[in-house]
Amino acid sequence: MEHDESSLTSLIAAFGRAYHSKYDTPKIFDDFLANTLISKEEFLTISNNMVNGIEFFNRDIGLRYKDDPKEILKWITHVQLSPTPLARSAYCEKVLLNEIKLGVQQYVILGAGLDTFCFRYPELKNRLEIFEIDHPTTQKFKKKKLANAKLDIPNNLHFVPMDFTATFSYQELIDAGFNYDNKKTFFSLLGVSYYLSKKEHTNLISHLFANMPSGSSIVLDYADENLFEEKGMFNRVENMVKMATESGEPMKSSFTYHEIENLFERSGLLIYEHLTPTMINENFFRNRTDYLSAYETIHFIHAVKK
Repeated sequence: MEHDESSLTSLIAAFGRAYHSKYDTPKIFDDFLANTLISKEEFLTISNNMVNGIEFFNRDIGLRYKDDPKEILKWITHVQLSPTPLARSAYCEKVLLNEIKLGVQQYVILGAGLDTFCFRYPELKNRLEIFEIDHPTTQKFKKKKLANAKLDIPNNLHFVPMDFTATFSYQELIDAGFNYDNKKTFFSLLGVSYYLSKKEHTNLISHLFANMPSGSSIVLDYADENLFEEKGMFNRVENMVKMATESGEPMKSSFTYHEIENLFERSGLLIYEHLTPTMINENFFRNRTDYLSAYETIHFIHAVKK
């Protein structure tokens, strides 16, 4: 497969959701459409690459299941790949659906990748305008995937090609139909904060909420101050940091809770809910009999503009 880095990242994330929907029970987050966006060849290629890379993740597991590639793939997917994306998507959609009941009319997905929310909730087409912001190449890649899957783009879904981590432009959102004067808006920023510097993160949140009405909010995940010291179960946190560096997209920032709280306060937001790794594990991974469990250094935040 030959893709740019951003589309490859979105493809691997979709692979994790597709794998979970196909093979795991009970479901943490059931993205039943993810598999329609991944070809059989892509699913097989990613699976084989994961299995062949087991020595990087854990040599002992590779030896233990050397004759069982399906178990190796399950182990890698459950331990290293899927826990945070599944839990944060489940949390974000739970909050979003409640916010819609409270009057949210616009949903902005920053770094949307191969997100399928719009297609899984067609009943919201007359209640919620959805704006997907992502790198132009990734959006072109996604549109091709949607066409291949014969999924028609509904009128309430708007694509906004933008490298928002470099320069965020509200004008491009407005040109796509966004209203920032009086419509309550919900933002999601998932799997992004680690790759921004603290200054970039602060500037982005400040810019996002500068003109948003009271009650607008955001859900994001962030890494705590232990990110670069914590090894994690089976060294998975250390592996995550190493993989990001080796891919040319190093993780730049981690935060104490006090730093995150101050960051939002400066932009006029209050933290409504904060889920620690322990709370995430209790809410989304309790009583599982497989390998899935919450990452040791990752937190979820729901913050609301005052």
